[in-house]
Amino acid sequence: MPQTALIVIDMINTYEHDDAALLLPSVREALTGIGTLLAAAREREVPVVYVNDNFGLWRSHHGEILEEALAGPHADLVEPVRPDEESLFVVKARHSVFYETPLAYLLGRLGVGRLVLCGQVTEQCVLYSALDAHVRHLDVTVAPDAVAHIHRELADAALRMMEVNMAAEVRDAAEVSL
Repeated sequence: MPQTALIVIDMINTYEHDDAALLLPSVREALTGIGTLLAAAREREVPVVYVNDNFGLWRSHHGEILEEALAGPHADLVEPVRPDEESLFVVKARHSVFYETPLAYLLGRLGVGRLVLCGQVTEQCVLYSALDAHVRHLDVTVAPDAVAHIHRELADAALRMMEVNMAAEVRDAAEVSL
């Protein structure tokens, strides 16, 4: 099996956006699965890469993004998935974790050939990231209990698309091998 990396998508978040009210219940549900994946990755020394929106703050870095999220009204959703000292961090501006970011280079340097995706939003950033990983010939695993959605029906369709069209392995966090 190729070297694996756990990719945590957009979980460092203030939830100050239009769809937040629809997203928040699903984020709360996904925290347990994300925590399971983080614990397993850290125990096995699998690289953990947080890829996160910069919220249009072009002078920000990961520390500022984390501080702002932890100071916000939904810090309880950020604290359980907070990056540790070993975590890597890539800032993104659009939906895919690959779009105009150094992630592909970083993964190449780490010798990664398989990604386990978790985070938010299933029908947007997770889906587009899975597609971009697939076209880069990376194996993809997505844990449905470790991704959050805005619209359940679109998330279900996105997971099915990842599985069928992108050959992604779709299995719950406790069943994912890291």
